[in-house]
Parts: sequence; structure tokens; C-alpha cells
Amino acid sequence: MNNKPSNLINTVHKSRADSGLNLLKGFTLMLVMALTVMGCDSIVDEQRGADFNGETSTFDSTIDKKYQDSKVLVKEIYTGAPIKGTNGLNFGPDGNLYVASFAGQEIIVMNKQNGRIIERLGPGDGVISPDDLVFGPDGSLYWTDLFKGEVGRMTPEGLVTKQFVAPGVNPITFNDEGRLFVGLAFLGDGLYELDPDLIAPPRQIIASTPANPFPLGFLNAFDFGSDGKLYGPLFAGGAVVRVNVGGPGTPTSTDPFGDGTVEIVAGGFTVPAAAKFDSKGVLHVLDQTGEVFKLNTLTGEKTLFIKIQKGLDNLAFDSDGTLYISNANFGSVVEILPSGQPRTISGGGMIAPMGMAVLPGSNNKDALFVANLFTLYQLNGLTGREENVYKGSLLPGPVLTSPITLSADGENLIVSSYFGSVVQVWNPQSEQVIETFPMAVPIDAIRFKNDIAVSDLGLGGVVRASDQSMILPIDNANVFAPSGLATDGETLWVADWGTGNVWQIEFNGNTPTTPVPVATGLMSPEGLAWDKEGGLLVVEAGASRLSRIDLANGDVSTIADNLELSGPAIDLDGIAPPTWLFDGVAIGQSGDIYVSGGVKNVIYRISKK
Repeated sequence: MNNKPSNLINTVHKSRADSGLNLLKGFTLMLVMALTVMGCDSIVDEQRGADFNGETSTFDSTIDKKYQDSKVLVKEIYTGAPIKGTNGLNFGPDGNLYVASFAGQEIIVMNKQNGRIIERLGPGDGVISPDDLVFGPDGSLYWTDLFKGEVGRMTPEGLVTKQFVAPGVNPITFNDEGRLFVGLAFLGDGLYELDPDLIAPPRQIIASTPANPFPLGFLNAFDFGSDGKLYGPLFAGGAVVRVNVGGPGTPTSTDPFGDGTVEIVAGGFTVPAAAKFDSKGVLHVLDQTGEVFKLNTLTGEKTLFIKIQKGLDNLAFDSDGTLYISNANFGSVVEILPSGQPRTISGGGMIAPMGMAVLPGSNNKDALFVANLFTLYQLNGLTGREENVYKGSLLPGPVLTSPITLSADGENLIVSSYFGSVVQVWNPQSEQVIETFPMAVPIDAIRFKNDIAVSDLGLGGVVRASDQSMILPIDNANVFAPSGLATDGETLWVADWGTGNVWQIEFNGNTPTTPVPVATGLMSPEGLAWDKEGGLLVVEAGASRLSRIDLANGDVSTIADNLELSGPAIDLDGIAPPTWLFDGVAIGQSGDIYVSGGVKNVIYRISKK
């Protein structure tokens, strides 16, 4: 039985219950409620900017008349990480490092010496939303698809098979006997043993119930010790535990701390994300704070080994015992040298630039803020230099959420997150959340008439944040998937990703009038901005271009094309919002235009020469 002090157990239980409930609500709403948007055609990736190779390009055709007297200069002012976040990692039989990228929808095969990407395994190979991976005794590659709830297997001959387990399937490992285990996190909570052939039904070791919906607290990347127990961190519980996994015939546990299935080894972590043993049997624990601890599993004593960049996700040891660490927030992979210093194998930076907003910066320069899934960047609008990086949180609380879109609100930013199911008003100077509005699946949010207008697929349209009253409902006839929003303070404009329309909504007082289209036939419009000169800028994600709508006559013209924009998620229809990694646009004080380019993780600045 657990011999840890009862106050530690109670603290862990409360933490995992509070964090787990709120986080699961958010992800569940995103997965279950959002998908009123079926019927929207997928956009072929090949359409997106395949010919854009240089850092700057000058376009002198199909240019909007506002720019016709001088050519348009498109410059990449910022380039981020080559990988859209690095998650689970392990070494293959070939000696290469295999790295899962959940947001990138791929598994990277990497040379561990120089970070060269040898191969990318993606949706065409059956890899959809990989979070963790492991190799089996026969050399087969196994991975967990968190959103799909599936475990995939690729044999050495390249044969791919899958088995559905449950949404949120996340950590995966084998024990020394060749038994395969997976856990649930974020979209569920539990632990399973699987048939390595993915044929026999999964054996549920720990299950959630209505009475105990979070029996663990999101057990994350784990490993087996020499005692045959499974050791892993509780992402929402701030602790490391060991689990008696039992065997065939062992009853499923619904109260694992009470019945002795799970014991707390150590508490006091912030957001522990992974735990793995080295060849000497020492357990290494990663915390998203950037700390790596060595943990004595007999006494629970933990010793700080190193502290590096925040956002750590997973770790692996090579055959020589060298430690490699992935970073979900910045997309990097580092090797830890014998001195304890990190050596960068694959560089980091932005992993998914999305919504943007401009606030006044120093010396009349644009302070450009960029939502980046797990972080929020502040860049110098002229040079693209990083000035601040703020860490978002997957866990609920009065802290910055995981940002998807941004809009300016005086000296504050309005932040929306369908990952967090929330809209926040956040101040970058104090780094404080000023207001919080629980939502379902918010896609974009802007200040409008003393309220905040939110396009929310889970709530069924464009709503007011204060009371969720409807402004523009999804009717699946004219409006399918509201995305980007813009306003001049009196009129509200709404882009519809599903139809390609941009709607204009006037108001009698606070009552919206019948919406009218100001543009039709756009290709997957996402980011939207009012240019203060009688036009709207719109990012046509499906056409890899930035366009302008003349509000006087509805004419649509191209400002810049061949931009490398993000596409919709592949094979996640009915699971992820169609906007996926939202392509944003913002206008600076000087009139310069900024666009996020998710394919290469770049920021474009577009200006007149």
C-alpha cells in the first residue's frame, strides 16, 4: 500500500481532479461540439505555395489597385523551427532518432548527430496525430494518435495496422517481457495493455467512472523499472507514480490510489511530462518548467540534474547512454553533453504561427504579437527579432492559455484558444489575465461594442462572449464555419471558411440586422482585418494568398500570392476545426501588413516598395 504522507496524496488527488476536469472539458468540447462544419471540402496541400522559395518576392501582376503605383515587397522577417513541435522520441533499430510531432501530423526520422531530417512519415503513411512512439522487439514502430484514439504499428517491411483504444491515447512503452502498454491523457484518463499484434481487444488496467472521472490525472510518457513496475508522471497531478500493471485476469481498477494499484513515488513537480530510466536504472523526470530531475525511486528524493528551456516534452537515451530531449513548445531536440550542457540537434522557434495583433512598440515601431499554440511571441515588426516569448498553459487557471488567435484591445490582447475552450483579455506588460470567458470551440475573437464577438463552432456561430447570445448562427445553408472576424467599431465582418463568403453585419442598437455578403467564392478564408481605407484584408488559406475586398463594390483583388500558408488538418474531419492552424493577418501603424505562414513557420511582412 502507499506509504506516502496522506497530505501529499490529498494534494495530488485535488490537483489531478481540478486540472483534469477543466482540461478534459476543453478538449472534449473541441472534439465533440465543433463539428457542425461537415461538408466543407478539404483543401489539397499542393495548392499551398509550392513555388515560393526565396525570402523576398516582388509581385507586379494581379496587384490590388491600392498598391498599383508601387510593387509589393513580401519579406520573411522571421523563420521558426523546422518541426511543428517535438513530442515523443525514441531510437530505432537503424540508430536514427524518431520524433513524433503532434501538430505537424508526422514522425520525423532524424540523424542524431546533425539533426538532418532523413524521412517524414505523415498521413500518407497512416500517421495522423502522433504524440508518442516506441519500437517493439521485432523492430516494428508503434505510435499513439492522440486525436484519433488509435495505436499504429509499422512493421520493418512497411505494413501499417491500427487499433482503436480511446480518445487521448498518449504514452506508449514495452516492458522487458515484450508486453505493450498505453495510457490516456487530455482527452481521457486511464491505462491499457495491448496485444502487440493489435488484434486482441485492449485490456483495461485503470478505468475512469462517473464517480471517479480522473483516476490518475493524465499519466504521461512512462517507463518500466527493474522491479517490473511502470513509472510515470501525472501531468495534472504534479507527481511521479508507480503502477502495478497486473496481468490477464487482474480486475480493472477504478480507484487505483485506494486499492494499491498506484503508489506515489514523489510529489512537488510543476507539470511533469515524462519519466524514463537510463542504463544504470536512474529515473529521469522532465518538468515543463525546463527542469530535469534524477529521482530515487526507493526514497522519493529528487535531485535537479539540469535546467534548460521551458516546454520540455519527452526524452530518450541512445545506446551509449546519451540523453536526448524534445521540446513541444519550441520544436527543438537537444543532446545533453557529459558536462550537463545542451547541444542543439534541431533548432527551435515558432512551431505554428497563427493569429496576430499589433500594439504600439518603442520608437514608433510595430510590436507584433503572434499566437504560437503553446507560446505567444512578441517580435519587432521591422526586423522580426524576438523581444519576448510568453508561455501558454494547457492547464486551466488565471494564466495565459494556449493561444490560437489574437486581436488588439487597447494595451491588451484578446486571446482565443479552442485548445483551452476559452477567450481571455490578457495584458502583455503585467502578464496578467484581465478577463476570462469560458467558450466551447472559439476560432477568433475581437472587441466589439463593449463586448467581445467570438466565432465559436461549438456554440454554433458568432456570439457575444459576455452571455453567448447569438449574432450570426451556423445554419448549414448559408453559414457553415465562421472563422476570422474584423470590425471598424460599428460594423462586424465575418469570414466563413466553409462557403468562402465574407458577411457584413450591421446593428440596430445591439440587435444584428440581416447579414449580407460583401465577397463570395473565396478559398478557405481565415484571418481578416479592416484596413481603415475602405477595405478588408483576407487570408485565403486555400489559395495561398492575401486578398483585399473593396467594401464599396465587393471587388476582390490579390495583394500577394504564393504564400506558404497552413492547410487544414489531414484525416481529422469531424475531430479538429477546419481552420486547424489558423492563418492570421494584422496591419501595423505604418500600414505594413503581417501574415503568418504556417508551412515554413514564417512571418511575412508585406509593404509597398
